[in-house]
Amino acid sequence: MKNTKANGGEAAFDLSTAGQPPVKWHTKFATNFKKHWKTLIFVLPAIIYVFIFCYLPMYGILVAFQDYVPGDDIIGQYTFWVGFENFKRFFELPNFWQIFMNTFLLCLIGFLVGFPLPIIVALMLNSLRGKRMKEVLQTIFYAPHFISLVVLVGMIFLLFGSNGLINRLAVRLGGEATPYLLRPDAFRPLFILSGNWQDFGWSAIIYLAALAGVDPSLHEAATIDGASRFKRVFSVDLPAIMPTVSMLLILSIGNLMNCGYEKVLLMQTTGNLETSEIISSYVYKIGLISGDYGLSTASGLFNSVINVILLVTANFLSRKFSEYSMW
Repeated sequence: MKNTKANGGEAAFDLSTAGQPPVKWHTKFATNFKKHWKTLIFVLPAIIYVFIFCYLPMYGILVAFQDYVPGDDIIGQYTFWVGFENFKRFFELPNFWQIFMNTFLLCLIGFLVGFPLPIIVALMLNSLRGKRMKEVLQTIFYAPHFISLVVLVGMIFLLFGSNGLINRLAVRLGGEATPYLLRPDAFRPLFILSGNWQDFGWSAIIYLAALAGVDPSLHEAATIDGASRFKRVFSVDLPAIMPTVSMLLILSIGNLMNCGYEKVLLMQTTGNLETSEIISSYVYKIGLISGDYGLSTASGLFNSVINVILLVTANFLSRKFSEYSMW
């Protein structure tokens, strides 16, 4: 029986299901499938894609516990298991803490700069009165997203290279050329700022979509109460997109330690290796270049475990301190 509240605060009981046997799970599934089968058909290609390219390859993590050589069976009679030896080798690397801290700092600073930026941009674009100006700014903000990483890094070299535009202007103005791409302290600002410049406009789309669903009557009521446009952003717009912000925040924290190796390798030089060597680039080098697949898989698995812990922790804290969570 389900306990509900009746008029006047008195307790009442729902007797509609009293005495009936519980509905079996397969009966509920069949009922829901008949009701939502059209929606499920649209979702099916995404489910198949994720299963094939994300779940099926997960058996490869067993390599982290093996002395694996290409051509060996991952699970077979002659598989040579080494337990946690590969993890021990990774933790005992002379530059383990340097690689770990480089990854943590690069991802953390990028998150602190990059997560609130699309929210601010979306709120500003939504507040513009001129439709034409809004469309022009959206196009300008979206365009960098379609630039490939190779072209983006090429632009960085053209601007900040030894003979780049910035250094040429500095020399013309009487200064000295600075080898930005050879300086360890310049790698993180160049990496983070260029990445945020490329993606902040595209990331703002989902917030603009959430803002499009805000009831106009809320803004009208706030205007009647004397709220300015700036105050309405905090009293109407921001609360309306807070569920979306919470979900994306949890996902972003769960993906915090993933910086990607492609752009890092493109920007990496012998001069900035002190700050540019991260876990993903190390996994690429030790696995595909050196051929130590056990050590590279253990390194990648260690990084993934940290992300899972961060995801579960972020969801737990969000559920505890707010009404929004993924599960």
